[in-house]
Amino acid sequence: MEYDVVIVGGGPAGLSAAIRLKQRAAEKGIELGVCVLEKGSEIGAHILSGAVMDPRAISELIPDWKEKDAPLNVDVTEDRFLFLTEAGAKAVPNWALPDNFKNHGNYVISLANVTRWLGQQAETLGVEIFPGFPAAEVLYNEDGSVRGVATGNMGVGKNGEPTENFQLGMELHAKYTLFCEGARGHLGRQLQDHFKLRDGSDPQVYGIGIKELWEIAPEKHKPGLVIHTAGWPLENDTYGGSFLYHLDNNQVMVGFVVGLGYQNPYLSPFEEFQRYKTHPEIRKFLEGGKRVSYGARAITAGGLMSLPKLVFPGGALVGDEAGFLNASRIKGSHAAIKTGMLAADAAFDAVQAGRSGDELTAYPESFKTSWLHTELHRARNFKQWMSKGLYLGALMVGIEQKLMGGNVPWTLHHQHWDHEMLKPASQCKPIDYPKPDGKLTFDRLSSVFISNTNHEENQPTHLTLKDPGVPVNVNWQTYAGPESRYCPAAVYEFVKNGDGSDRLQINAQNCVHCKTCDIKDPTQNIVWVTPEGGGGPNYPNM
Repeated sequence: MEYDVVIVGGGPAGLSAAIRLKQRAAEKGIELGVCVLEKGSEIGAHILSGAVMDPRAISELIPDWKEKDAPLNVDVTEDRFLFLTEAGAKAVPNWALPDNFKNHGNYVISLANVTRWLGQQAETLGVEIFPGFPAAEVLYNEDGSVRGVATGNMGVGKNGEPTENFQLGMELHAKYTLFCEGARGHLGRQLQDHFKLRDGSDPQVYGIGIKELWEIAPEKHKPGLVIHTAGWPLENDTYGGSFLYHLDNNQVMVGFVVGLGYQNPYLSPFEEFQRYKTHPEIRKFLEGGKRVSYGARAITAGGLMSLPKLVFPGGALVGDEAGFLNASRIKGSHAAIKTGMLAADAAFDAVQAGRSGDELTAYPESFKTSWLHTELHRARNFKQWMSKGLYLGALMVGIEQKLMGGNVPWTLHHQHWDHEMLKPASQCKPIDYPKPDGKLTFDRLSSVFISNTNHEENQPTHLTLKDPGVPVNVNWQTYAGPESRYCPAAVYEFVKNGDGSDRLQINAQNCVHCKTCDIKDPTQNIVWVTPEGGGGPNYPNM
């Protein structure tokens, strides 16, 4: 199938690019072929975010979004920032909060629902959207430029042989292909290696965000209340924090982010999240309520210094695929929408000029002169400072952001990839996590159940190992099997064989596509590839 522009990923970045392309074509009165491939069963199925949304970018893309009933309905009414100890909490007075933690003018949203709405706007403009079709392979022209992508074959059995339901994948060719797969995109990772896009940039660093949606008692509900915390239950040398956002309809979103550069292999981000909910300041909102949904997703956190080169012959990296999230604000959707627009403008102008398969240099050039670059430049040292410990980090971020407005003469750099950071288990202390009570705290399997995760069982596993001996010989023996703890979906289990030896069991059916294993595996032996189309979670209101 031939298009002018093919977009891989139906999230905020991909859909905004598609909308912008069609808007530009309509202004000129021309036809432009645009298609979006989405691996989820529907648009929004795999979208997971906090989320408090800065409306700046969506207002540029669709100025009349209010009249078009975009689901941005809950204005932020109050900001609270708490430093937690095990038993207590210290609130930061509002006058002392840096601007990055102030949310006046922003909205508490379900990003999944905003994405579904963006999908409707794109289809109204004539964008062809194919949900349930993951892009599995990058296609190249003879000159080495990207020609497009191929979707995965359907109906392949566990043994790799076609079943009676076999369906050959499609090739989609384009003048330009925009890759908008989100954090640690499967194809984006390959492109960064193939075109050496990371040369000269810092290592990318990530966090894992774990989230639950709750219905709480009406008398505890305060629409628009935004609470962020730092500190307990994490040690002061481990980067992380939490959010608790009050939506409408007596719903709250509660979530926890752990930086994946942590050192102790016994740490479990999922269990830390469950512990966090038992804190008196958090428990008081949730007790007596009901957990509705659960999910997890890796987020890029490296900021400006970790951005790769954005363009290559025939395509570009957009949104969280490249790493545009502003970790200091815990916001990325506005950046995804803005970069989608910038990439779309560059692609539209190139197609109009009769070009194809070259580098869309106008995209990174326009980013450098945009408000988004200014915003990310101000926050460029945030994660680097916070990685030096909670109190030093908070002090330096306060000085940089509050006192100096981000205009500092120094720039800090990330030195290590997250997978390089684990210490051997022999150097670390095991962490004793309490058993879940089934009311406030839960186990992984019951959590995965309410994420509506499903994969066709008779298919090759999409969690592949370069060397099947490494999990036992290295990860288990040196690091006490960290994949059994960093995965938030109980995918990885070390079990005993009949002869008493250990082996790694991969429960790929449980995978919520968070990509943590692909990022944190200390030997980079686990490679996440696309499963059959439509597999994975189905997030409602997340």
